Amino acid sequence: MNRTVSFVALCAFIFASASAISWASSTSGGAHTEVSPDPGSSLTPEQKMERRFPQKVRVGDLIGLPLLDYDDRAMGHVTDVVRTAGGKIELISTCCGYFDWNRHQVAVPIETVAILARQINVLDITREDFFGLEKWNGNGDTKLGTDEMIRIAISRR
Repeated sequence: MNRTVSFVALCAFIFASASAISWASSTSGGAHTEVSPDPGSSLTPEQKMERRFPQKVRVGDLIGLPLLDYDDRAMGHVTDVVRTAGGKIELISTCCGYFDWNRHQVAVPIETVAILARQINVLDITREDFFGLEKWNGNGDTKLGTDEMIRIAISRR
């Protein structure tokens, strides 16, 4: 009798767990969830960044991190972090097409990205627009030291 009760309880637990998992995955809205409202909204990049709960990070911890698109494909790696003459923070990233042809550096505004573990998600720039960014020449930009602290938005999946 105890084995029958245990088996029925186990079956009920498995069914309830499977139902809960199915419900959670159907209500999550997919794998790519962004904290900010739809991309077509009238929010400025700075307002979008504030909605993504920016946190302090050491500049040196960002160097070498990959920049990924929505499909988790690498588009480049952070080589430097700079402050523009206008006071904006930008990530300097390698930018290359397929097979590393035409490798060059581009400046990516900090407001358009968010960090997730040991990667940086590019949220507000499409893959096509990323590869279309102008080459970074560094005129008027000041490189930040590796021990300086900046704020970067956080991302979730």
